[in-house]
Amino acid sequence: MPRYLMSVHGPADRGEFGDYPSKQDMEQAFADTGVFNDMLERKGYFVFADGLAPVATATTVDGQGAAPVLHDGPYLEAKEHLGGFWIIEAPDLDVALDLAAQGSKACRGIVEVRPFMSPVDAEDLMGQ
Repeated sequence: MPRYLMSVHGPADRGEFGDYPSKQDMEQAFADTGVFNDMLERKGYFVFADGLAPVATATTVDGQGAAPVLHDGPYLEAKEHLGGFWIIEAPDLDVALDLAAQGSKACRGIVEVRPFMSPVDAEDLMGQ
């Protein structure tokens, strides 16, 4: 079954309650996301999910040279960054998009859906 990354994006600058206007809203979103995660597991879609620490904790590493070069902060400077993600298995993109809509509603964030490269895609990329 194809795998999809469902990434949740939000503002780089977070308030006292993360991306939520109040503690109550944050707690309700976490509870709703937990219910969504339980549904993903029960129906066999769930592979892995987690939230990320604030973007200010990121370190960018370029190991292409003789010695790695490290920079504090994210690779791209932007107003919005990746805040969390799900990795799911779904029979097709339509199911993945429907699940993303449910996840977006649960966590109150914008969700991007992107398929993982299949073995056939990798072979095509390698010219085999």
